[in-house]
Amino acid sequence: MNAVVGRDDLLLVTLDTLRYDVAVELAAAGRLPNLARHLPDGRWQERHAPGSFTYASHQAMFAGFLPTPAAPGPHPRLFAARFAGSETTAGRTYVFDSPDLVSALAAEGYRTVCIGGVGFFNRQGPLGSVLPGLFQESHWEPEFSVASPTSFEAQVARAEEVVAALPPERRLFLFVNVPALHQPNWFHLPGASADAGDSRETHAAALEYVDRHVGRLFAAAASRRRCFAIVCSDHGTAYGDDGYTGHRLAHPAVWTVPYANFFLEPSAAAAPARTSAASA
Repeated sequence: MNAVVGRDDLLLVTLDTLRYDVAVELAAAGRLPNLARHLPDGRWQERHAPGSFTYASHQAMFAGFLPTPAAPGPHPRLFAARFAGSETTAGRTYVFDSPDLVSALAAEGYRTVCIGGVGFFNRQGPLGSVLPGLFQESHWEPEFSVASPTSFEAQVARAEEVVAALPPERRLFLFVNVPALHQPNWFHLPGASADAGDSRETHAAALEYVDRHVGRLFAAAASRRRCFAIVCSDHGTAYGDDGYTGHRLAHPAVWTVPYANFFLEPSAAAAPARTSAASA
């Protein structure tokens, strides 16, 4: 990462609330053509979330604690604040002296931009201002929220505007919190209703919705130079698993998350894969 930071643009996408098992099933079934074409070997990594809900998990990730591989460690981190005794800081780790990665990248000359989704990014109160307040520039509109059936499309359009307005020589750290998987998500499945509510099936439909538009986001992120991308969930959620519903609780459906990191080359990111009939 010491070679990447300062050379490439950076993209962090959190697919808020996405379950690992749903992400794996859809990728294996060919229902995520635009995401899967960038996943190493077409597969998600299984990892453990650093928190069980959005605020806690993002505070940890912005400090350098991305989801941890679900296997015995220690696992060297991509980014880490400098502190004595860290067992996950290695030679290839980008080590920073700021309190968080966002301000560290700003000090490196990056334009730091947040495109928010769930309420912790809406800047409508002190709590909703903490996370976006880390960035030099932050965006949130009602059209980006969990209540919008077209939230991700609106976020991608804003990302395209942000990239187009940035001077070519300026490096970019773009963060997008995608709310489409979060409750409510029933409106992403044809035939579902608010009365029936959300389910694992509507959650899967929401991920297919994101996949249909993520190619545009990747193309924008890599339109100026190579981009290092991280796509992951911040935590999962339960749909009746062992009697549990929701998150901010200790259950494997919440703690186990999908993760991937990869480079986006301008030529490779520009052409989204064709959408299959199953995901249309």
